[in-house]
Amino acid sequence: MYIKELMITQLSIEKIVGIISLIPSFSFPVFSQTMPLLATTTEAASAPLVLAGVLLSLVIIYFASEIGAEICNRLNLPEVLGQLLGGVVIGISALHLLVFVEGGGDSINSLLMTFLQTTTDLSPDSLEATFQSQNEVISILAELGSIILLFEIGLGSDLKELLRVGFQSAIVAIVGVIIPFMGGTCGLIYLFGVPTVPAIFAGAALSATSIGITAKVLAELQYLNRTEGQIIIGAAVLDDIIGIIILAVVGSLAKIGNIEMTNVFYLVTSAAAFLIGAILLGRFLSPYFTGLVNTLKSRGQLLLSSLIFAFILSYIATAIHLEAILGAFAAGLLLAETQKCRELKRQVIALADMLVPIFFVVIGAKTDLSVMNPAVPSNREGLIVAAFLILVAILGKVITGFTLFGQPQLNRLAIGIGMIPRGEVGLVFAGVGAASGILSASLQVAIVMMVILTTFLAPPWLQAVLPSPAKDSAETGTPLLDNDKTARFTVEQNSVVENVLES
Repeated sequence: MYIKELMITQLSIEKIVGIISLIPSFSFPVFSQTMPLLATTTEAASAPLVLAGVLLSLVIIYFASEIGAEICNRLNLPEVLGQLLGGVVIGISALHLLVFVEGGGDSINSLLMTFLQTTTDLSPDSLEATFQSQNEVISILAELGSIILLFEIGLGSDLKELLRVGFQSAIVAIVGVIIPFMGGTCGLIYLFGVPTVPAIFAGAALSATSIGITAKVLAELQYLNRTEGQIIIGAAVLDDIIGIIILAVVGSLAKIGNIEMTNVFYLVTSAAAFLIGAILLGRFLSPYFTGLVNTLKSRGQLLLSSLIFAFILSYIATAIHLEAILGAFAAGLLLAETQKCRELKRQVIALADMLVPIFFVVIGAKTDLSVMNPAVPSNREGLIVAAFLILVAILGKVITGFTLFGQPQLNRLAIGIGMIPRGEVGLVFAGVGAASGILSASLQVAIVMMVILTTFLAPPWLQAVLPSPAKDSAETGTPLLDNDKTARFTVEQNSVVENVLES
């Protein structure tokens, strides 16, 4: 009896399936989604291999970062350059250990994917999907690294000190932004025929100044507490703030794809209003933030609360069509005003050490230096563009020192040279430009070359033009601050200097 009923049921099912098969599949979405569900299951099955690829990528990234940073540290050069050059070595330009689609790589020429396929059961059919997933994960980690980097830079900035050094630093900073930005943008458009949006992006990359590198050199030369040092540090901090606003605006223009005055006005207004509003609101809420952190007893309460705040501001910046790093930078500026700033900076260091190297190494890995090979005729224009950007980057900053009047004893050349290095801030521009796809390969490499060269040249040039502070002020022509001013300046800037040197 049961067999008979089973046979009838089977016949009934066959008839139902036969009827359904005559009906268009779009009438029954459940049936039409069978294949995507199966595909999802297949992709999920290869998730461990994606994780394995990500882990191998991180091993390579950290190894290259540590070796490059160690070499540069021993050569008394900024470690960030070692991380960048380490990425170049392992990337598309040299060893092909870590390649990205944005940099012109694919799964076939990735040695990491070849190794993964050799040592695991990764099938050729799943190779490309695994490569794409690994690329996406590492790129997201790199973007998180840029957010943490700007958060850390914000923590190392001091708005009170920026206001104290005042007018002279503001002149140096504003001139040091306008001249390179306008010179680079107009030159690329009218001399080389570069489209407007990429030209603006490249011009914006010329406007930044690396406060960390400059502060380290000034501290080693014992000029951090002198008039020139005060002006340079204050101008570099202001440069960072203006540069981040420009980056937020230009990055949004790159996403839109065209330039309209209404869009530009909206983005500039939004960026300024966001930063000013965040600072004003943050100063009002900072006591409540400190009180909240003090009431929490769980592990990591300060770091996690700060990251929540930074990520919320980053999200708001993204929601109003600005760059997420502007929100992170604003969060750092605000939390730098709280009583927890010093403790927070110590806790952020470990997180930055884990994520920020990924950002710099990935930039280097995506940089294809072959587009600057002079043996290829089509590459020579790119080399000329790179030389032009380097020239504008140097002259546009050197001239800033000579815009100061009324103090003939100032070493104006030293002030201008102190503003030259782009360092990590310039690399943020290159990274955002590469991620947006707005920069051509040659223009991206030109920006990276500009960052590398200006960062390499500035320290020895600064050492050459700054006399020994032990010499008499009448001999050097540079005034030493009197004891009272020096003591007051040291007390006021103590936390700022420590922040800068730590970063």
